[in-house]
Amino acid sequence: MLIIFDVEGVLLNAEYLPILAQTMGPEKEKQIWDITKQGIRGDINWEEGLRKRVDALRGISFEDAKRIGASLEIMPGAKELCLALKSAGWKMIAVSGGFTIITDRLKSELGIDRIFSNELIFDRDGRLDGINLQVTSDKAASVRSTIKEWGIRKEDIVVVVDGANDLKLFSLASFTVGFCPVDIVKERADAVIEIHDLTLLLNMLEKKFGKTAIVAKTQ
Repeated sequence: MLIIFDVEGVLLNAEYLPILAQTMGPEKEKQIWDITKQGIRGDINWEEGLRKRVDALRGISFEDAKRIGASLEIMPGAKELCLALKSAGWKMIAVSGGFTIITDRLKSELGIDRIFSNELIFDRDGRLDGINLQVTSDKAASVRSTIKEWGIRKEDIVVVVDGANDLKLFSLASFTVGFCPVDIVKERADAVIEIHDLTLLLNMLEKKFGKTAIVAKTQ
């Protein structure tokens, strides 16, 4: 079994760039939030919106970027959920339009097997200067080769997301979950969780795949 998570708003209880923008004042924070919400809703081209946000934050120090990334709250229930799934033999992938500076920690803190995300670029003075875009709005393109490598069937894949830019992941899975999602995701998902508590997903998975799917394997 394989579960694929979005990161910001799903595994992390935060949106990174708006919080980072707080270091530049309330007007900058509002600007970044406005673009972020447009992208999550699917109102603008996601890649264009991401580049606009990063461009607006040029000059922020690496130290601030790293400190804020490390401070983002893990979503309530994420550690319990991931521990239970890992114990039951699930593979776990995180795919994010965000950045390695916030996603790398998920390997150690949640046991995520493979993570796909973008990379912020800093100049020689340690100031934000751009982005290395590796994950686009077609997040499914990032994970297909891993699914093939692991030999996992569509009927054994679950996707958990919140935003419109995640929707192409739905084509990979037999069971799709909107986690506190925007309206378009809510309409298209097989199931919806409206509370910030990822342990609620365990009951859904048990109903869908049977109790044995979420019970720890014994040696």
